[in-house]
Amino acid sequence: MPTASNGSVSLYYDRAGEGEPVVFVPEAGLGGWLWGWQHAAIVGPHEAVVWDLRGTGRSDAPPGPYSLEALVADLEAVLADCEITNAHLVGCGLGGAIALAAARTSSRVETLTLFGTGAEGSAFDLEPLFAPPGDPDALRESLEAALSADFHEAQPDAVEGIVDWRADGDADRAGWAAQVAALEEFDATEWLVEVTQPTRVIHGEADELVSPAAGRELARGLPRGEFSGLEDAGHLAFVERSRTVNDLLLGALAEHTDDD
Repeated sequence: MPTASNGSVSLYYDRAGEGEPVVFVPEAGLGGWLWGWQHAAIVGPHEAVVWDLRGTGRSDAPPGPYSLEALVADLEAVLADCEITNAHLVGCGLGGAIALAAARTSSRVETLTLFGTGAEGSAFDLEPLFAPPGDPDALRESLEAALSADFHEAQPDAVEGIVDWRADGDADRAGWAAQVAALEEFDATEWLVEVTQPTRVIHGEADELVSPAAGRELARGLPRGEFSGLEDAGHLAFVERSRTVNDLLLGALAEHTDDD
């Protein structure tokens, strides 16, 4: 089992494929299952790296609260352990905030793709997303805040699969709360101009956890930000609209590669 270390904290990650690396940064409390819809599309033309935040899954869960700086340092440790010098970061929610902060301070970040992300902690309302991993009914109910009603109706088998994956890999309440605490002091509004990497902000227009308006504002504040809204999609828009999102993601990566 590959792991990176940030001090005494061991961080589990998985890597597959070859080519320019795409590193996925998950939402608070959610396991690596979150990026399954993108993983298959990325592996081949790119290397995919998926890791568990401290407090989630197979990574260590030291007592919280966790700071954003610690989570960014964890990401840096994963990149260093993988010997990645040029990473394309893809993040959701808290993962988007981590990716933004990393892009400001790390020389290893080439591009950003951010889902359900705002520029300050007050834009995030992630409480409805949490459910105890051992409670399938609660896990199922919490997904109503993360995925649109249309998806629930059209893809009931996929929803049940997600419930099973969450039961196996999500954080417990202590881990989730420790992670979410990192957003309490998060405010990137004054330093967004320092994030000069090409950044695509993708937002479900029906996101109940982070307002699409916050995503638009984030994109406007970034020197090279670009906003894409996905009509009627929820917070986990990349699950609901995986084909569209994968086309956007691969297109952005190809455009950046062409620029090189």
